[in-house]
Amino acid sequence: MIINCPTFEGTTQNDLNKNNNIPVKVDAFGDPVSEETTRIQKYKQISEKLKKALNTEAWDGRWYKRAFMDNGNVLGSLQNEECRIDGISQSWATISNAGDNDKKYISIESLENHLVDKENGLIKLLDPPFEKSKLEPGYIKSYLPGTRENGGQYTHGAIWAIIAEAMLGFGDKAVELFRMINPIEHSKTRESAQKYKVEPYVIVADIYGHENLAGRGGWSWYTGSASWMLKAGIEYILGFKIENNELTINPCISKDWKEYQINYKYNDTIYHIIVKNPNDKNTGLQSLKIDGTEIAEKRIKLQNDRRVHNIEIIL
Repeated sequence: MIINCPTFEGTTQNDLNKNNNIPVKVDAFGDPVSEETTRIQKYKQISEKLKKALNTEAWDGRWYKRAFMDNGNVLGSLQNEECRIDGISQSWATISNAGDNDKKYISIESLENHLVDKENGLIKLLDPPFEKSKLEPGYIKSYLPGTRENGGQYTHGAIWAIIAEAMLGFGDKAVELFRMINPIEHSKTRESAQKYKVEPYVIVADIYGHENLAGRGGWSWYTGSASWMLKAGIEYILGFKIENNELTINPCISKDWKEYQINYKYNDTIYHIIVKNPNDKNTGLQSLKIDGTEIAEKRIKLQNDRRVHNIEIIL
């Protein structure tokens, strides 16, 4: 807690602290540094140390390791019989912006190669699943191999992979994976619906990913995964974000998308948004206009003026 003491004319808080023998931290210019500033600097230093450790000790050559256990065993390593790769480490290296730039791309490619199961329409959390090895990761080993977190699709993790693809600019892959795990895609035929076995209009927590159970839906009506799915689609693929009452549109879409529209109601005001992609791009804004006027900073301050505004974006 910081307490502001009264000062006399010509006397600073710093002078009072000195007179009372209270140590005062100062910056390079001799100005006092607040406790909050000191705390921020401390955590920035810790963050940099963690980044360095992540990109050295936790890098396994083609992907990031998942965890270091108290007994020295490592999860998510190429040397393992089970859980050689885990998806969360790969996606969050990008989402957190902690991964080295080259390693982000290498690790997400490894995730695609080892964890994306296009035949059954799912993105596994880890592979191979835990079963007989000496590794003891906790309760998930009690699940059958390929069930829930033990090598099935943990839908939170699957969506984080999609977000990472979009953040890296891979619009084709982000849209493909988003469509692939959409529950409606698991019930387009009688055969696929009989395999999936759960509701095709809500998000599931998990999809089984092993042997005869592969492709079967698990715990449905899962609001946590549903909210992440919404966020991935609207904010990271369509690129629609509002922060501090400012609207930005930074899409990452398939190159074959020619255009799309968003109608957004802000209190009593309507924003009609059309995004055009004449150059077959995944991402990158060329221009943004509102009511015919180009906006150089490519962000719009939302106003409740009870009007209808038209926004045109060209990629």
